[in-house]
Amino acid sequence: MARLGISVYPEHASLEANKDYIKRAANCGFKRIFTCLLSVEGKSKDEILKEFRDMINYAHEFHMEVILDVAPFVFDKLGVSYENLSFFKEMHADGIRLDEGFDGLKESLMTYNKENLKIEINASFGNGYIDNIISHYPNKDAMITCHNFYPQRYTGLSEKHFNLCNTMIKEHGLQIAAFVSSQNVDTFGPWPVNEGLCTLEIHRDLPIDVQMRHLCATQMVDDVLIGNAFASQEELEICAKINPNVLTFKIDYEKELHPTEEKIIFEHRHFVRGDMSEYMARSTFPRVTHAKESVPPANTRDLKRGDVIIVNDEYSRYKGELHIVLKDMPNDGRKNVIGSIPENERILLDYIEPWRTFAFMR
Repeated sequence: MARLGISVYPEHASLEANKDYIKRAANCGFKRIFTCLLSVEGKSKDEILKEFRDMINYAHEFHMEVILDVAPFVFDKLGVSYENLSFFKEMHADGIRLDEGFDGLKESLMTYNKENLKIEINASFGNGYIDNIISHYPNKDAMITCHNFYPQRYTGLSEKHFNLCNTMIKEHGLQIAAFVSSQNVDTFGPWPVNEGLCTLEIHRDLPIDVQMRHLCATQMVDDVLIGNAFASQEELEICAKINPNVLTFKIDYEKELHPTEEKIIFEHRHFVRGDMSEYMARSTFPRVTHAKESVPPANTRDLKRGDVIIVNDEYSRYKGELHIVLKDMPNDGRKNVIGSIPENERILLDYIEPWRTFAFMR
């Protein structure tokens, strides 16, 4: 994953409030901003230009890239032609996102714009739309993609459609962005609907870090954007701490950790053994690193999908191995149940594969 991003809506918050949010996000390492021209009402072209340019200029002080969400009706409203994108350059924008498409040819021609703006294509429409643009030989160096967010509950993308779109887009070598939703109180987006602003429907009520870790787990999404504003400081910070290249889990603990168990969980690098069983994912190298340390038996109940276990002293050859349980099975007393992956992130278990690196959040 390349970057994290936030969304800023100048028509719904003061410039001072938006600047504060931009600064806090930038200080956490966020690099992108999504903003929307679709919902701007009752303002002249000059007013829109000044309002957005002031915000964009401030974002550029923190080296953040700003993409404007537009559609054909916005072009008509502002008197802008797909052949001349200078208005968006006057705003000092870095690119425009086409929420609705033209005819394929126009999108392709826009990628050759003399203003050097990035052209971001809607990634949620399916492969046919982007295939049509590609058939017109666009400048792929100036072309990126970004999924929709969905304000209305139950309208977000299914995993099946999301994965289908991403697979097709990656075949064209294009970057993909997608949205997660803040669970902070009193958040807002471009429309007067407050039901979250996520790309995937299954994310709507999940903690933001679970949403992000799931998008990272797919290994298809390059940039993750928070769709609604304002995310809390805690949310910004926890997103910034996630390593996008490592499949990462939380643990709901059932026992106090023995010092050796704590070292195995948090200090050892874990990857799934290549000859993976259908019953578990094994991280076997801790048994070598901690061969001379004790793991006393404790909490040796039967094993359920999602449990995190460490083999104890009773299984001498394998003592110190860490397993994530994928299928229920009995416990003969030689495996300590540390705890389990929280129910709301069990979806991440589906992304465990042979040799894949994984870790646990404290």
